[in-house]
Amino acid sequence: MNLQQQVILSLGSNQGNRHENIEQAIASIHHEVATVVKVSSLYESDSWGFESDSFYNCAVAVHTNLTPVKLIKKILKLEKKLGRIRTESLTYLPRIIDIDIIAFGAEVLKSDLLEVPHNQLQNRLFVLLPLSEIVSDWMHPITNKSISELLSECTDTGACTKIAPLSAPLSKISLENFNYIAVEGNIGAGKTTLVSKIAEDFNAKTVFERFADNPFLPKFYKDQNRYAFPLEMSFLADRYQQISDDLAQFDLFKDFIVADYHIFKSLIFAKVTLAEDEFRLYKTLFDIIYKEMPKPDLYIYLYQNTERLLQNIKRRGRSYEQEIPAEYLDKINNGYLDYIKTQQDLNVLIIDISELDFLKNQEDYIFVLEEIQKKLA
Repeated sequence: MNLQQQVILSLGSNQGNRHENIEQAIASIHHEVATVVKVSSLYESDSWGFESDSFYNCAVAVHTNLTPVKLIKKILKLEKKLGRIRTESLTYLPRIIDIDIIAFGAEVLKSDLLEVPHNQLQNRLFVLLPLSEIVSDWMHPITNKSISELLSECTDTGACTKIAPLSAPLSKISLENFNYIAVEGNIGAGKTTLVSKIAEDFNAKTVFERFADNPFLPKFYKDQNRYAFPLEMSFLADRYQQISDDLAQFDLFKDFIVADYHIFKSLIFAKVTLAEDEFRLYKTLFDIIYKEMPKPDLYIYLYQNTERLLQNIKRRGRSYEQEIPAEYLDKINNGYLDYIKTQQDLNVLIIDISELDFLKNQEDYIFVLEEIQKKLA
């Protein structure tokens, strides 16, 4: 199941520097509202429904976890910030920027605030032509017609001409050059969420840890001394098997792979949970396995303070995690940071996300992407 929904927006401007207005709107949407993953060419079209200067138009595809209502509210707020002045008039008026939600996945919604799919999209060349560039396989959820069918039936006779290319903001962030990225973090840091977003936005292959399948985990949280060794051994065996199986499906030189764990997390947790003699035996086995494992091109550690971790753990509501003590989380954090210092052959990026929420705040997510991009510089 996808974490995000793909939404199609149509942008237009016929006041001021129209090209600059469009590019500024795209950048603002990307940094403040939703991740812009595709952008059409720039088109010039006659004003539709009223006499005025011609418009510059384009379409963008964005990924978002917002509801349609929350998304339109953010868009209206952004339009105002960019200089759009809305009036109560029912007639069409010139505008510095216009951002319409054309489609919200396959949803059908009609309210006073929003209607999707947009009820006029089939009548407007300046919407359909840009759409055909970025979502040619999209089907209208009501009429079940493709973009090409809608174009062939469109009665719009106004001029609509492609005039310039536009670039998607994500094209400036080339994470796929790493090939294999592993994202790590303490319990509740949000590593799986970040991996899911990156995978959807960059069309990456994924490797997710199967933590919920371990039968020793609930027992461990109730009696750590008794179940620590079988828990850590079963995790190590499962992680080795899973990474070997999952990575074998991919080409580490061609595919872009993101994982929400790396096998050396096994050593971090074992160091915290096992008695000294148990850990010595465990590390002997781990070292043998670790030599055989592919190393990520980039290892990201999401540092989160313990207070936020406890809040996140409580919020996600897994019953067997609710009694995790703060001291245990502190030890895990310290274990990661201490071990990372010893890894001379690992390309490491530590991001402090204690004050960030990259699921709710688009600015925080873009910040994380830009931090990762810096490692390529």
